[in-house]
Amino acid sequence: MRKPRAAVGSRSRCRKQASSQEGREKRALSSSQAKPSAPDGLARQQEEVRLQAPVSPYHLFRDTAEVTVFRKSLLSWYDREKRDLPWRKWVEGEVDLDRRAYAVWVSEVMLQQTQVATVINYYTRWMQKWPTLQDLASASLEEVNQLWAGLGYYSRGRRLQEGARKVVEELGGHMPRTAETLQRLLPGVGRYTAGAIASIAFGQATGVVDGNVVRVLCRVRAIGADPSSTLVSQQLWSLAQQLVEPARPGDFNQAAMELGATVCTPQRPLCSQCPVQSLCRARQRVEREQLSASRSLPGSRDVEECAPNTGQCQLCAPPTEPWDQTLGVANFPRKVSRRPPREECSATCVLEQPRALGGARILLVQRPNSGLLAGLWEFPSVTAEPSGQHQRKALLRELQSWVGPLPATRLRHLGQVVHTFSHIKLTYQVYGLALEEQTPVTIAPPGARWLTREEFHTAAVSTAMKKVFRVYEGQQPGTCKI
Repeated sequence: MRKPRAAVGSRSRCRKQASSQEGREKRALSSSQAKPSAPDGLARQQEEVRLQAPVSPYHLFRDTAEVTVFRKSLLSWYDREKRDLPWRKWVEGEVDLDRRAYAVWVSEVMLQQTQVATVINYYTRWMQKWPTLQDLASASLEEVNQLWAGLGYYSRGRRLQEGARKVVEELGGHMPRTAETLQRLLPGVGRYTAGAIASIAFGQATGVVDGNVVRVLCRVRAIGADPSSTLVSQQLWSLAQQLVEPARPGDFNQAAMELGATVCTPQRPLCSQCPVQSLCRARQRVEREQLSASRSLPGSRDVEECAPNTGQCQLCAPPTEPWDQTLGVANFPRKVSRRPPREECSATCVLEQPRALGGARILLVQRPNSGLLAGLWEFPSVTAEPSGQHQRKALLRELQSWVGPLPATRLRHLGQVVHTFSHIKLTYQVYGLALEEQTPVTIAPPGARWLTREEFHTAAVSTAMKKVFRVYEGQQPGTCKI
């Protein structure tokens, strides 16, 4: 019955890297291997000159005494205030280095682009099901997707399993022991993840830079330039390496991230609770601006401290980004402008057999094994224009390619669901079709399944599909009728 599945635009695989910074590093490495054209070569030479320009001491830690105070203050605070998180317990109680590194690896991958509160239950269930690299390596992709469902950025789970299989099959079951070899040998492991594993699991004195650390360092050293630029990124990694405590590198890196997550937050930071407030140049800048305002004097950058030479300091905010008195220390880091997500539209249908043996069943079809939502299950869908006149016909043809002739008059539009996948904003026009009079079937063609409603809620389906099903269950019209 089922013909080969046609590729449709809604299934185009376009997703954000689980770690955007690591993705940029890999793309930069790839592009650097190509021979530049003459204009590109000139631009690269200019960029190299800019990167080699000296950095003002204002943005650095000038002596070992400052570094020592920073380390001691941050670690003392962390020992008192650190959150009780399951991955920390797992690592502290594990003596086997490979299991320890695996526990860190899982937590770091899950925490990419995802809040701690969301990760806790997923991490606990994952480690209970697959406590070792060998357990994960022997699992199926279907099992991995099923447990990962709802966590988002689904390729993370697939790459994690690919990495586990490589360790088991090619590396003798032993994790690489340094940040450099972790990044080089394991798929999906970039500079940050490699540094986190190496420092926390193996005690390597290597710094790490994630979003929280970027915020802390930009404020502590008043770095107002674009943190995503090559120059600023290099400087932040250099500072992180300079600061890491050799005797407790894992704790230090976790402390820096903890500070950014709980105290030095993006909005309304708790400066009074910050253990390194005395070293914070952003805080000092706030105090200078407040003093200038109270004396009715114009606030200005302390150029003598920041840029002793002529010209604009490359680590300060550009002149086009004036100081905002209402933001305080949140003037740092500079907000990076992001492109709005690309908008797409899809029509999807919940096809149900209400009278099926053993209870009502709904049809799910599997996505291809690569790209966005790879290997997950979804309701039959087609791409569609937001107000396309042929949407119903195209969707009906897709449904019939799976189950044969259908009563077209019963295909009902129920509403819409909007869901954002990284940089794609996808609007689903939701349809429903109940096979009331047809003879129930339980056998589906390859790539499809008839599931009960209970099975649907535990299947490897995305959050978007769960939203679609809620519209179907509610049978309520949406905001956009076609």
